[in-house]
Amino acid sequence: MTMEGAVAIIAATLAGSVALLGFGLDSVIEGLASVIIIWRFTGSRALSEQAERRARKAVAVTFFLLAPYIAAQAVFALINVDKAATSGLGIGLSIASLIVMPLLGTAKKRIGASIDSRATAGEGAQNLLCAYLAAAVLVGLLANSFLGLWWLDPTVGLLIALLAVREGREAWRGEDCC
Repeated sequence: MTMEGAVAIIAATLAGSVALLGFGLDSVIEGLASVIIIWRFTGSRALSEQAERRARKAVAVTFFLLAPYIAAQAVFALINVDKAATSGLGIGLSIASLIVMPLLGTAKKRIGASIDSRATAGEGAQNLLCAYLAAAVLVGLLANSFLGLWWLDPTVGLLIALLAVREGREAWRGEDCC
């Protein structure tokens, strides 16, 4: 996820893509959620219901970290008609994420269910969200590159922000998301 985030942020910077930036920042936040889950299962916290609750809420907060910045960038791009450039790197990364993230997310959700950890399942939901975002980013990048639909990139950025808020709310309440 660290590599995915770094590549996406570099590609976003080079192309001026709000959707790619949102995707990259989401990857960074997924990495943070992974650290939270590792914390949750170390030491005396392994059997602690309080640690589970804290971890679940911390994972939820990671969703909320993404939304305001990406929404503001998307609105700014739409208002100022900021057109993203074609990004082969971003297209390739989106395809790779579409392949890997559903496998990872499904596995984490299955593990979370088997050990009764909604925090772990919530982190798996972040991986599934990443796959959905990869699909949306890919559509936006291809539509921009081949059809000139520049506005689709920041629109996908807004979609990323909205999905992050929705998933954050569900994770906060301990609902099974994605």
